[in-house]
Amino acid sequence: MTAHVLPPVEEPRRFEGVGKQALETGRNRLLVTAAVITLAFVGIGARLVDLTMIGGTEADDHAELITQPPALVSRADIVDRNGVVLASSLPTASLYADPKNVIDPKDAAEKIAGLFPDVDPKKLTRNLERGGRFVWVKRNLSPEQQLNANRLGLPGFAFIAEERRIYPHGALNAHVLGATDIDGKGIAGVEGYFDQRLRQSSNPLALSIDVRVQSILHTELSAAVHEFKAIGAAGVVYDVQTGETVAMVSLPDFDPNDRSTYNGDARFNRATLGVYEMGSTFKLFTAAMALDSGTIDLKGGYDATKPIRIARFTISDYHARNRWLTVPEIIVHSSNIGAAKMALDVGGVGQQAYLRKFGLLRDAALELPEIGHPITPSPWRDINTMTISYGHGIAVSPVQLTAAIGSLVNGGILRPATLLKHMPDTPVGGERILSKETSDKMRMLMRLVVAKGTGRKADAKGYYVGGKTGTAEKEFNGRYKKKALISSFVGAFPIQNPRYVVFAMIDEPTGNKRTFNYATGGWVAAPVISRVVAQIGPLLGVAPLNTNEEPLTLPAIDDERLKLSKSAPNMNLVKKASVSNGVVRPVKTLRQPPSLPTNAPSVPRRKAEPPPGSLENETPDERIARKTREALEQAFAAQ
Repeated sequence: MTAHVLPPVEEPRRFEGVGKQALETGRNRLLVTAAVITLAFVGIGARLVDLTMIGGTEADDHAELITQPPALVSRADIVDRNGVVLASSLPTASLYADPKNVIDPKDAAEKIAGLFPDVDPKKLTRNLERGGRFVWVKRNLSPEQQLNANRLGLPGFAFIAEERRIYPHGALNAHVLGATDIDGKGIAGVEGYFDQRLRQSSNPLALSIDVRVQSILHTELSAAVHEFKAIGAAGVVYDVQTGETVAMVSLPDFDPNDRSTYNGDARFNRATLGVYEMGSTFKLFTAAMALDSGTIDLKGGYDATKPIRIARFTISDYHARNRWLTVPEIIVHSSNIGAAKMALDVGGVGQQAYLRKFGLLRDAALELPEIGHPITPSPWRDINTMTISYGHGIAVSPVQLTAAIGSLVNGGILRPATLLKHMPDTPVGGERILSKETSDKMRMLMRLVVAKGTGRKADAKGYYVGGKTGTAEKEFNGRYKKKALISSFVGAFPIQNPRYVVFAMIDEPTGNKRTFNYATGGWVAAPVISRVVAQIGPLLGVAPLNTNEEPLTLPAIDDERLKLSKSAPNMNLVKKASVSNGVVRPVKTLRQPPSLPTNAPSVPRRKAEPPPGSLENETPDERIARKTREALEQAFAAQ
């Protein structure tokens, strides 16, 4: 038998030792790797604790600004009363740089400036070399600009998502909407007044403005400024039933889409911030307070035969009639003499009380930051009472005047002007300041001015406008500047049932051949009202009357009144002034005018005597301007 030789016992034991050694080596490597990973996580964790709980360095804060830009907050839209968007926000990209990662600041700045001409390469280079972690390069890029900047491929430059405020109608609503700064914060107009509301709510802000009416008013005022070479203009359309401001324009204006235009005179809101002496439009308030207080009635009147002389100062009439005038004739012929005497009968205290009721002695409560403060005399003397009666010696804003006129025609209710849309289910606020009977009389007087007086050019076919012209010299450094006029007209339509008041003011117009070189309110501003009313009436749902008959029964004036009167005026109705021939007397001591002979005309006509020192070669326009200026100079000197 063949014997089998068994392997040596030591061979398996040798292989078993090699395996154990390899296993031990692998285990050690895993332990080392795990230790390294653990240390890495411990380091990262320590850094996170340092950043979140302890705080980092200034450079770390800048780095965080780049990697974690502020959250984008959308600003609510602004819409007109019909839902037309007036202001909205669009997403845009803005270019910034992290100077730490910019390799060649000078080269990068030159490339950026080549793409954006308004970027100063030297200034950008200095900002990049100054250090830090964040530098604005260009804000609010268009998609094309963003694409071109991205194509440069410059290290250290990136984009941040932002919003840009846009105004689809450009300059049309400039002084209503105002503007925002580059960071989207409201700085003027509705944008400034309602800044928090627009930031915190996503619901659109609905204004009372009708962009269609706004466009018409803007167009007509711009045409007047161009034709009469004026330095500016203002206009308002006001709803007398709700107090809503349907349109408001101030010229010159600016384009809120282009911040470079938001400067100088273009920023000034003539409709709300500017305060002006409104001239003869104030005679409407004088008549209203006299009628409402029972001082006089429509059949009463005043002697306007001669100018009022106080020491060396004179108050005279531009369209002098040189006779006794009824209240309607005082308004139609715009008699300064009659208005002054009427105001003296009401008294300075009474005048102030009514003007305060009209809202003309306090700031307008309109939703804008740009609100002007009325200028009033202090103390309030008799000379102030007289000059204020025809709109001199007191300055108010166009929006104040418009709302006050609204109270004359809407039944006697003062409704403060607002820029917010009135919701149908919301009660309309207001305060009664005149009786309905007084309001009815004022509508007749205002219609009389347009039908037979200085406001004929304001009439619009079918809409029967009623209103009043106003012309006043502007004051510079305490003196009135000749031929620097504020020419205006304020009107209501339809006068038989007024719904809207329209105001137009032209600042320093120059007369032309068409106006026979006149630059007064009747020639310059009244035609603007006519054109505006004719266009906005149909848009606002006001149906014209297709008739040639007057909708109101108008008082008889001038020859018509004289024909109806078979005897001299009833002297019980004649209010003699407390100022005559330069002597101030109490009203109770006034003497009655002499009785008229039976065969004499009922109203004697005499040529007014020229004041001492008058110039023989003066035109009537120059004479009345000088006399009015002299009276006002005394008013300011007495303050």
